[in-house]
Amino acid sequence: MTVRVLLADDQPLVRAGLRVLMADTPDLVVVGEAGNGAQAVAMVREVHPDVVVMDIRMPGTDGIEATRLVTAGHPEVRVLMLTTFDDDAYVHGSLRAGASGFVVKDMALEEILAAIRIVAAGDALIAPSVTRRLIAEFAARPEPGLAPRPRPVLNGVTEREREVLIQVGRGLSNSEIAAALFISVATVKAHVARLFTKLGARDRVQLVIIAYDTGLVAPPT
Repeated sequence: MTVRVLLADDQPLVRAGLRVLMADTPDLVVVGEAGNGAQAVAMVREVHPDVVVMDIRMPGTDGIEATRLVTAGHPEVRVLMLTTFDDDAYVHGSLRAGASGFVVKDMALEEILAAIRIVAAGDALIAPSVTRRLIAEFAARPEPGLAPRPRPVLNGVTEREREVLIQVGRGLSNSEIAAALFISVATVKAHVARLFTKLGARDRVQLVIIAYDTGLVAPPT
């Protein structure tokens, strides 16, 4: 499977570095480049990418607002946030906007490419430099100015799927969940796929949020 990638960054050198690197990867192809958020939103409609690599700080429409527009209008498109700023506000804003992942520019380019593949597979979470604690805080923190989110209902979720959801909420990978529950990685993947369907979740990030919203996982103190 070839992953179609749209690069959205106001720094041409960043786009060029990723484009050159992806030229040597048969499974990733750059289908477009945008220098700001408004261009990114428009290009998504034109080139139909699988993944948008989205810088957060861009002139005009910033990456968070562009992500909100992209995910609202094109729920099949995954957005991987790319920034030099590794702090809570950007993580929370990105995830609220519907991003499927968050990486920082000081990561090795090969790691960013690996993150693109993970996001495309619907298996995204957060860069290692952004701790699991931040996701927990995001899930427990209401949107400013809005009423607290209603707790999702886990109708139709089996006991084993509930156990898997708890582990996903704790930030474990599929292999870590398999070891914790004494099941195979393939079985974990099957349970996660069913959770996506039953809970209407786009990716693992949303499963994490649901795990906290339902009270299955408690934020760290």
